[in-house]
Amino acid sequence: MDFKNKVILITGASSGIGKQTAIEFAKLGSIIILVARRKDKLEELEKELKKFNVTTLVCDCDVSKKDQVEAMSKIVIQKFNSVDILVNNAGFAIYGSVSDLSINDIESQMETNYFGMIYCVKNFLPLMIEKKSGHIVNVASVAASFGLPGIASYCASKFAMLGFSEGLKHELSGSGVGITVVSPIMVKTDFFEHPSFEKMPKYSPTSLNATTVAKAILKAANSSRLEIIVPSVVRGAVWIKHTFPYFINPILGKSFKKQLDSTKEN
Repeated sequence: MDFKNKVILITGASSGIGKQTAIEFAKLGSIIILVARRKDKLEELEKELKKFNVTTLVCDCDVSKKDQVEAMSKIVIQKFNSVDILVNNAGFAIYGSVSDLSINDIESQMETNYFGMIYCVKNFLPLMIEKKSGHIVNVASVAASFGLPGIASYCASKFAMLGFSEGLKHELSGSGVGITVVSPIMVKTDFFEHPSFEKMPKYSPTSLNATTVAKAILKAANSSRLEIIVPSVVRGAVWIKHTFPYFINPILGKSFKKQLDSTKEN
């Protein structure tokens, strides 16, 4: 797909991966719809995108609220009729053991990371099917394949996203509409600014930058694959985990449990 003049909607566009994805699509002449809760940040980005001479639309919307998503979609559809690429990127994590997290902590992650994606898909997919074209890109994480101590509820939301996407991909076969999940390892964004991450290292030497993931999202928007893992070498680790879980799971569990325990001691 040539992205010039294509309508691209990006959730979680106010910073990090979402912001960089908007910039990368704008470089290619796309029409960019910026969706996030922080309107001031979206307006700053909109000004930044003016240098690319592209059409933009700012929509302040909390994707965890289905009424807000419905209202946002009506505005978008009225102006552009449909979207060509839907990038479900909004998401966050709260670090902590399940026993320490509140039910609200766990629900809020699922509401944004999973149901936010569901609400957007349900509002824009029918028109994609009607015109027999379009692509959904769901931004998950390698945590969609590894259940880890300290981020169990976050992992659950990404497992759910990947499973939903796989099922939907089968349903969309022959429709002209595609769906691809992008699953990166740790990325250097403000993802770790949540207070719950205060006592743990924010990044590792292998952490990705937002541009690397944004370019993977552009690739995904033209891909027939279900999942693109970033970097691709990590796909080997996912394969090993699924093939030899009895060997890999204890190693990962012990390592991440040690980190979790150390944050409780400090």
